[in-house]
Amino acid sequence: MALLLLSARDVLALLDVDGCRDAVAGAFRLLGEGRAPAPALCAVHGDEGGFHVKAALLRSDDGSTWFAAKVNANFPGNPVRRGLPTVQGAVLLMDGTSGEPRALIDSATLTALRTAAATAVAAQWLARPDSAVLTLAGCGVQGRAHLRALVAVLPLRRVLLFDPDPRAARAAADEALALGLAAEAVDDLAAACRDSDVCVACTPARSPILDAGDVRPGAFVAGVGADAEHKHELAPALLARSVVVVDLLAQCERIGDLHHALAAGALGREDVRAELGAVVAGSMPGRTSPDEVIVFDSTGMALQDVAAAALVYTRARAAGAGLAVELAS
Repeated sequence: MALLLLSARDVLALLDVDGCRDAVAGAFRLLGEGRAPAPALCAVHGDEGGFHVKAALLRSDDGSTWFAAKVNANFPGNPVRRGLPTVQGAVLLMDGTSGEPRALIDSATLTALRTAAATAVAAQWLARPDSAVLTLAGCGVQGRAHLRALVAVLPLRRVLLFDPDPRAARAAADEALALGLAAEAVDDLAAACRDSDVCVACTPARSPILDAGDVRPGAFVAGVGADAEHKHELAPALLARSVVVVDLLAQCERIGDLHHALAAGALGREDVRAELGAVVAGSMPGRTSPDEVIVFDSTGMALQDVAAAALVYTRARAAGAGLAVELAS
């Protein structure tokens, strides 16, 4: 069978918000039920950026088995210095039963959508159901994907946008307005979060941008940007005063905001309430009180990539999308 090459444009056309969220939620549930092997991670860092290789095998409920390996390059200086995206890369999707390569997919678009989908799944289980105000720190591609994903699962009415680049904030404000939200660019992130039900950080920060006193009781906080040892968005004190739920514990204690909290002695591994998969599977509690501050430490796991990539590939085959390449010829 030919390998399908699927571009960013193909991914955007084939992967809708609801479908991506359902696929990602299914991957978390399978992990929580013990029916998916733990994904793998390899990281290589350079002076101006780094590379992540994430790989996983997923056996879907429909009986199909998929393997995906994603190589992502993350170079924060690219937009200004080179006019290139911060995140670039590709996902190789393979048949998990026969080992046949099936698709090579643009990973930057897939990553943005599946990461936002994971936060939306977490919000469904961990945010207060009446959450109306969102603060978004980081208004790039990932931040705007979060807008679309979160408005689909929460009754949001207002979004406060924080970004050092006014153009990014304006672009996000335009998208928020198109989604029917009141939108406002802000300069004081802490003040905005104290006025919000949901706070999401999608930044390349290397030191905390949110501390313990910056969120109000009952808030849901998602730290999305810390996916490498040197990245850090949420202060250890914030995690220490909150209920902590992670996407993958072994990964978060290595590269997430949890990694920094553990190193600071602010909390121990045993203080983490659950992995999100266990919450979705129903074996661990999510929110137990309206006043709990719940932090979701999202480092991004390869099972999300497999689930989203398999959905894109299946839809591409049905639609006749993509460019077919015979590797063996």
